[in-house]
Amino acid sequence: MTQLADGVLAGERAAVARAITLVESRRADHRAEAQDLLVDLLPHTGNAGRVGITGVPGVGKSTFIDTLGSNLTAEGHRVAVLAVDPSSSRSGGSILGDKTRMTTLATDPRAFVRPSPSAGTLGGVAKATRETMLVMEAAGYDIVLVETVGVGQSEYVVADMVDTFVFLALARTGDQLQGMKRGILELADVIAVNKADEQHEDESARAARELSGALRFLRGGDADWQTPVVTCSGLHNVGLDKVWTHVLRHRDWLVAHGVLESKRRAQLVEWTRAMVRDRLLSRLDAPGVREAVAAAEAAVLGGELTPDQAATRIVSYLDERH
Repeated sequence: MTQLADGVLAGERAAVARAITLVESRRADHRAEAQDLLVDLLPHTGNAGRVGITGVPGVGKSTFIDTLGSNLTAEGHRVAVLAVDPSSSRSGGSILGDKTRMTTLATDPRAFVRPSPSAGTLGGVAKATRETMLVMEAAGYDIVLVETVGVGQSEYVVADMVDTFVFLALARTGDQLQGMKRGILELADVIAVNKADEQHEDESARAARELSGALRFLRGGDADWQTPVVTCSGLHNVGLDKVWTHVLRHRDWLVAHGVLESKRRAQLVEWTRAMVRDRLLSRLDAPGVREAVAAAEAAVLGGELTPDQAATRIVSYLDERH
């Protein structure tokens, strides 16, 4: 692990890839080794800008990130992209095709694109996204972009691991507010109406005005961050500089108001809680417990127990074992 940590700190791409594979592994021995690795890397993390990018499927997240990331590497930044791909609820597999859509960034020596399966994790992120983010920061990447599945109301998980949360919206979908619940509007630090190009500029500008109007009802006092709404085109590289300017403005606002450090500390607490939930759920797969769970589920299917009674029986069984 020490040798692997040295390779990551030196920015060796092969070492970074091995480290991410390790932290993503579910094997118990790999999890233990991953924690030893993270202990060595942790003092070298925390200096990168963490940006979450989300939006409904088809909004153009991958193209947006490909263009934005290329702009940033051209300015001298080292950019890491953690692209989370949805996993099949039936087979558990993922296509992991985001990297193929980031053709420019995927071949950029100053960028590292890592697609990962969500594996059923809520919030549009992979289970090890937080740990992968630390590996990328330790390797010297000063900007980490997290592309999420775009699952809607569970995006709070993304907001709890990044500094700035960017929501990509799309005009030409009927009512622009239809798919945007209040929770998303409240979480977004920057909103960008994408695909505002060619003949769609006017309707994209109209959608931006509608979103700005909706935000007026949700915004707090003058001391709070006022979420900007801009239009852009990831495909034609139009307006992305405005989006990134607002991302930097938001980070400066966090620092000026002393919020950045407290926000990251709170995120560590939420990370701890998420790990506790995962480990409690993992007990359901332990030998003996699995059979008790299956029996309770069979009783629900047979109409012998209500779901609440079945859940009580399973929890009671776990309490008896521990």
